[in-house]
Amino acid sequence: MKCGTCCTAPDISALRKPVGVKCPHLGADGLCGIYVTRPSVCQSYRPDEICLQINAPTLPERVANYLQLFGLAAETQRDQR
Repeated sequence: MKCGTCCTAPDISALRKPVGVKCPHLGADGLCGIYVTRPSVCQSYRPDEICLQINAPTLPERVANYLQLFGLAAETQRDQR
């Protein structure tokens, strides 16, 4: 599945990517543009039950579900001000 939620919703400090911001390496096709050299946190990620809990038809909906699930929605709104 080319979901992209884990490349958008959580922060990825190794890439200086804040919460709720799409990784600059996530392509329009939903694939990682630096897959071979991606950070270890990305390499070790494995889909789990959270993927089922946040499932939605679009990336923005999945990201919103993720942020709500982890109580991060307010943080992203604050950071975008």
